[in-house]
Amino acid sequence: MANETNGTVAVVGAGVVGASIAFELQRRGFQVTLIDKGEPGRGTSYGNMASIALDFAAGSGPSTWKKLPRWLIDPEGPVWLRPSYAPKILPWFLRFLAAGRPARLREIEDAGMSLSKIALADFRAMLDAAGAPEMMTEEGCLAIYETEAEFDADRGHLELMRRYGMEFEVLSNGAIQHYEPTLSPKIARAVLLPDNKSIRDPYRLVVKLADAARAAGATFVSGQAKTVERKADGKTSVLLENGGRVEADNIVLAAGVHTRFLAERLGEPIPLETERGYHTQIMQPGISMRYSVIWPHRAFMVTPTAGGIRVGGNVELAGLTAAPDFRRPRVLVRHAQRILPGLKVQDTSEWMGHRPALPDTIPIISPSSKMPGVFYATGHGHLGLTYSATTARLIAHMVAGDRTPVDIKPFRIDRF
Repeated sequence: MANETNGTVAVVGAGVVGASIAFELQRRGFQVTLIDKGEPGRGTSYGNMASIALDFAAGSGPSTWKKLPRWLIDPEGPVWLRPSYAPKILPWFLRFLAAGRPARLREIEDAGMSLSKIALADFRAMLDAAGAPEMMTEEGCLAIYETEAEFDADRGHLELMRRYGMEFEVLSNGAIQHYEPTLSPKIARAVLLPDNKSIRDPYRLVVKLADAARAAGATFVSGQAKTVERKADGKTSVLLENGGRVEADNIVLAAGVHTRFLAERLGEPIPLETERGYHTQIMQPGISMRYSVIWPHRAFMVTPTAGGIRVGGNVELAGLTAAPDFRRPRVLVRHAQRILPGLKVQDTSEWMGHRPALPDTIPIISPSSKMPGVFYATGHGHLGLTYSATTARLIAHMVAGDRTPVDIKPFRIDRF
């Protein structure tokens, strides 16, 4: 176990992953400096769907390959590729297809589930340590299927959950409204995922973790990380765009999709892409929900969070600089009103963020292959919130030089 003499750590990125790492390292006795160009929680973590989603599913694979051509040309489909961005994303997309080969797919599923199996316990332990257990709900999630055909198309995912011993319960039409009366009686099937909890406010969670780290002695530095360098004496430094410098014994790069620029400057490029996600926050929805709801066929969620109901999800592939297309979240709201007939759309806000996505769906949680004292925690895709506490624990073990509770080989940075 680390103690207060174990040295200093600079954590780049104050989203949910970076804030979790800063909190975990600080409470283990390291002196932490948390670095971000903005305030903690104001980036991608601000708008996630507040779901601890333990039912890991690899992005690629034969079932996805069949659906992709239709998705990519449907402006209201779950995945939308802006035509102008297609040439830029082609190398990433070819890696994505390769990750769906049967042998590789099983390796990816094993790796993802090795994190999912411990994620809920790690999250609860983190919230308890931060004095905020009430931030997680006790209700689970309902995956809904409008037709029997939709349910049949998702049987492969149910088999995966069964194979890894995940709890779930299949509900027929008559039982669905017992759990969530606001759902349409026209829904044919639902699957109750009791361990897929929700967070009452994901932005406030990040603020709480950052504040708890600071209360324990961590410091916060505002600035855009430019590069990382190592001196002859073994000290590493984060150089900031504004000319500032933060020196530390160890550095953790957890800046989401922006981590790819720092990795390139260290000579270890990673195929990190942005999957742009949207949400609509409805503060006067006219209904009250107990459970979060996911509609797999449409690839979006509805979650009671942040004082209202949030509708979001989907994937847009358009890079970092393209302007948001807010037609996307409005389509999702229409779909949400179809399954929640009483949903009103009043007092709303729309948001877009950049999920850091790797082509094989699993994150990088790894020491640098080029520079001692540098560690990566990025590429969590749709599961940044889910895996944040587990990532923090793994990084803390690595920084301390301890054995990790799971095999980190599948998450190494040099696997590509």
